[in-house]
Amino acid sequence: MTFSIVARCVETNQFGMAISSSSPAVAARCAFAKAGVGVVASQNITDPRLGPKTLLAMTEGHSAPDAIAIVLKSTEHADFRQLLAVDASGIAAIHSGSKSLGVHADFKSLNVAAAGNLLANSNIPMEMVATFNESTGHLGDRLINSMRTALTYGGETGPVHSAGLLLVDKQDWPMADLRCDWTERCPIEAVAAAWHIYKPQMDDYITRALDPTSAPSYGVPGDDQKFIR
Repeated sequence: MTFSIVARCVETNQFGMAISSSSPAVAARCAFAKAGVGVVASQNITDPRLGPKTLLAMTEGHSAPDAIAIVLKSTEHADFRQLLAVDASGIAAIHSGSKSLGVHADFKSLNVAAAGNLLANSNIPMEMVATFNESTGHLGDRLINSMRTALTYGGETGPVHSAGLLLVDKQDWPMADLRCDWTERCPIEAVAAAWHIYKPQMDDYITRALDPTSAPSYGVPGDDQKFIR
């Protein structure tokens, strides 16, 4: 029902994840990240509570493997859950419960982890991680490339309808939080198109929040000032 990738950029210490599913609005339930701490995906028979709990454990100084272990120890129905995390040191951890749906698989290396369920084949997470590790450029680009790789290798057994891209940097809010909550076309390409538009403007939106007096104008109708409020 879902495949995802969570990762840390070694050069920038940014965290991010990308996810897609046959279900609607997958990123609203499954994507979690905190600047300076880590990134988490909670999926399969999704329990959205597990994402914040895992981030909290990592905030308290636990590694990704220990954080997942702590959370699962006090979680009912852990056999139904998939939980992925990467921490501030780049250590990746994955839990794929024995009752994960259909063909389920996961794969991790330093700074990145991928997992999925109801997959077309069990090699998909490994190929996603390989694509991430072999690619360069912005973290968002590398994550989208990995999602495209998942589609190339078959993706889910059925069509996907929603997708999301979540990135955090230094602020308390996301650097990017882009979603396609439902489409009959390809939601990953819909998110990729949004990323293509958003990426060149991303730093300016952060500037507007931190210091609007230095934010640039985009010349939209009615914008006759040097910055946009």
